Amino acid sequence: MFDFDQNKDLNLTQHHAPRDASDRVALRVVKFMRLFADAFFAKRYGHRAVVLETVAAVPGMVGGMLQHLKAIRRIRDDQGWIRELLDEAENERMHLMAFIKIAQPTWLERAIILLAQGVFFNLYFLLYLVAPKTAHRVVGYLEEEAVISYTQYLEQVDAGSVENVPAPQLAIDYWKLAPDARLRELIIAVRADEAAHRDHNHGYANAIRDGQHD
Repeated sequence: MFDFDQNKDLNLTQHHAPRDASDRVALRVVKFMRLFADAFFAKRYGHRAVVLETVAAVPGMVGGMLQHLKAIRRIRDDQGWIRELLDEAENERMHLMAFIKIAQPTWLERAIILLAQGVFFNLYFLLYLVAPKTAHRVVGYLEEEAVISYTQYLEQVDAGSVENVPAPQLAIDYWKLAPDARLRELIIAVRADEAAHRDHNHGYANAIRDGQHD
């Protein structure tokens, strides 16, 4: 069962202050992406979530795959990174599946999803090959923005601007929500996931920076 009491202690404003040039580049890339999302989706947070989660499901799979190959090449232990990254990719995919049921994207948004995934996968793959620390920092900052977006989405639901519709059954099963859970509970659960991914990816970037992993 999802622990809503524990969620009350979630740090919704945590931000990693850039410490070097690669951090600053990562932050600027994410802020640019945020500008595009704000311009295209405005306050349509359900539709924004669909496109966001399409992109968010890519890094864990790419990172897990490349860490897997590196561990094989170097005949070394992966320190648990592969499983955590693949679990992150699966978790983000479930976010997408849940919000597709909520938002019902249009054909144009489905086309954007296809384009965004294709472009982002290839760019992120190349970035992870040459600069894994920066790649994880990009994800950390993306997740910071995701926490902000889901908080704003929740505010719209609480204000009555967005209907608090029933949560999809797949979301109830996955997050072990109450049988009568609604959109509000789904958003809270997803936001908690994003905060965890935020902290994990900033942690991965810090580990690489400090020479604890490569």
